[in-house]
Amino acid sequence: MVEIKTLAEIEAMREAGRVVARALQAIVKHAAVGVRVDELDELAATIIAEAGAKPAFLGYQPHFAPTPYPAVICSSINDVIVHGIPDRYRLKDGDLVSIDCGAYLDGWAGDSAVSFVVGQPRARDVALIEATQEALRAGIAAMRPGNRMGDIGHAISSVAVAGGYGVPIDFGGHGIGRKMHEDPHVANQGRPGRGLVLRTGLVLAIEPMFTAGGDGRYLTAADGWALRTVDGSRASHSEHTVAITDDGPVILTAV
Repeated sequence: MVEIKTLAEIEAMREAGRVVARALQAIVKHAAVGVRVDELDELAATIIAEAGAKPAFLGYQPHFAPTPYPAVICSSINDVIVHGIPDRYRLKDGDLVSIDCGAYLDGWAGDSAVSFVVGQPRARDVALIEATQEALRAGIAAMRPGNRMGDIGHAISSVAVAGGYGVPIDFGGHGIGRKMHEDPHVANQGRPGRGLVLRTGLVLAIEPMFTAGGDGRYLTAADGWALRTVDGSRASHSEHTVAITDDGPVILTAV
């Protein structure tokens, strides 16, 4: 069931979103060559706890996962698209890192993701990240009352097509509120003018995922969580929690 939020509920979600934004901001600042990925997880856990919030990912088990998720953040590196589990891997020069983070504050969820390069970036990685960020902006811009869900997916996939990037099927954005994942599913592909009519008060997590390889195919790692590109190409992931208002879309996961 699709839930519509009141202005007061959207403001409460903004506070949860700010906790997530601060955690991601700290992670990007701390990440460097030689830093262990599980240190980034510990940093996020500390920031979330100090805010009086709870991690949204820890212990979460969706239908496709064989086990509850064991960490606070998802850390997807190089050819991992999403759902990478933090471990003792030390970041290397040129690694493309995508960090996804979620938190609950006072019963409301925030969810956001950012991609960046550690050390000296390669031009093609920078272009991939910039395309994903552009697609995020395009998807958010389509979140206006009277538009349809297909308009969001079309806006996102149009950026991928223009850049020659792949869009993994099956995974995309989602509704968000009291639960991290609510209806509706927000596909990263779509036909304009089709699908659910967007209304004021609808809150969505918009999250384009692009692969440098143009077919977007992926396989699931042995841990049952991480999704890796079949061709070994790199991937990027950008996400914000966004509310539809009469004045246009409002990003809730910003500091």
